[in-house]
Amino acid sequence: MRLPPWYLTFPVFVIGLIMLLPLGYLLLKACSASPAEILTSVINQRNLKLFFNTLLLGVAVVIFSTLIASPMAWLTTNSDLKFKPLFTLAGVLPLAVPGYVTAYTLLSLTGFQGQQVLGVNLPNLSGFLGAWIALTFSTFPYLFLNLRSAMFGVNPALSDSARSLGYSEWETAWHVVFPQLRPAFLAGGLLVFLHVLGDFGVVSLMRYETFSYALFSQYMAAFDRTYAAWLALILIAFTCVLLVLEMRILSKNQYRQVGKMQVQPIVPTPLGNWKWITYPILTSVVFGSVVVPTLTVLFWSSRGFNVSVLTKLAEVILQSASVSIITAILATLIALLITYTSIHYPSTFSDIFERLSYIGYAMPPLAFALAWVFLSLHGFSLIYQTFWLLIVAYVLHFLAEAIGPVRSALLQIPNHLEEAARSLGSSPLAAFLRTTVPLLRNGLIVSFAFVFLATMKELPITSLLSPIGFDTLALRLWSHAEEAMFVEAAPYALVLIVVSLLFVSTILFKESEVA
Repeated sequence: MRLPPWYLTFPVFVIGLIMLLPLGYLLLKACSASPAEILTSVINQRNLKLFFNTLLLGVAVVIFSTLIASPMAWLTTNSDLKFKPLFTLAGVLPLAVPGYVTAYTLLSLTGFQGQQVLGVNLPNLSGFLGAWIALTFSTFPYLFLNLRSAMFGVNPALSDSARSLGYSEWETAWHVVFPQLRPAFLAGGLLVFLHVLGDFGVVSLMRYETFSYALFSQYMAAFDRTYAAWLALILIAFTCVLLVLEMRILSKNQYRQVGKMQVQPIVPTPLGNWKWITYPILTSVVFGSVVVPTLTVLFWSSRGFNVSVLTKLAEVILQSASVSIITAILATLIALLITYTSIHYPSTFSDIFERLSYIGYAMPPLAFALAWVFLSLHGFSLIYQTFWLLIVAYVLHFLAEAIGPVRSALLQIPNHLEEAARSLGSSPLAAFLRTTVPLLRNGLIVSFAFVFLATMKELPITSLLSPIGFDTLALRLWSHAEEAMFVEAAPYALVLIVVSLLFVSTILFKESEVA
């Protein structure tokens, strides 16, 4: 075990402490009340209703995301489906449409507003039903990507062995294939549920009360900040329970293949007559999740387009892009620092501080933002409601997204390259820049694209921490859509979709190169 040099240890240590600051201060704020007030804040009928609403929405979205993602993943890996790359792309493209854009689409296509678009007065989609549909369409790709990757890793030889022992197709699928997919189901389902738990844009537009919606309302009302702190802690506790449950379920089972077994290529299963149902269903999924929102946004954009809108739109695009670029650069550099220390100087210290970098991402965005509000008000008042506080919160929240691609790329680079460069007289920094950085290019690009796209679409943190007069595309879209100003919201939604599509394509292309 080699200890990292001080110029790596010190910044990693500082970043880890900063990660813990908001959570620590949130605990102090919540516990500053009397025991009776704490008991009243935690145990009451409203919290029980919020818990039930949040749990119901999360479970419903996970179930229907599974119903969409599972067959799509199987069809694009194990069947003789034609145009597999196209349908695989269709399973990922919904990531380019933020959930609140889908919610905006549903609201503008139903009720009185929908009559202008479709000529039919459809029932207004709001509340639980609207939130359920919008979140399902925007989150099922997370489960699809996990399942598709896992299905490629299932060894067909295991299924052949089971069938040779007398198992039927259904028995083989249940006893042999499904257990190997369980980690992917758990990881993807957990990711979907955590997105629902932390979502604010969709539930606020749909007027469906969950913990996140109540937390924002309570903070904006400014009547009881202690209750807001407890709502944030309940959200965090909810997240921790889910993470612990997943770890315990996975730890009880062994998923690694034991012994030697020849890995066989996947033999595509013929769809036969099922293909007449398969193609329309897959097409309808991408139509509902991507095409309909895009066409709806284009319709409303055409209704209210004028030159004066372009000036304000350009200003908001510039503000969104500037904060996203700075966040993506800083997050990528910090991710590189942390992962380089962890991989080249493995120790308990580096492992602990690498895990700490995930705290900001694990905390629901509104709870994370509220913690920084409390902290900046009472500890760092000079940065309250400033551009730099927003940047810090963005970087710490999205740091986990930047770490994955950088870590994967670093693990593929042999350590001896830097050692060889140093033996030839290069300094540690020069050796790193000459040998490692060029091989990290694709990983760094993917990390940058991940964080840039996430920052462009981010809403909850922006709504609480953005400086006065500062606007982003997400914030402007949400504020207009909340007031049912669909024409005014359309240009911002359109730019978000276009930018998201470009960056999702970049991520897919570069990740395939990294792989």
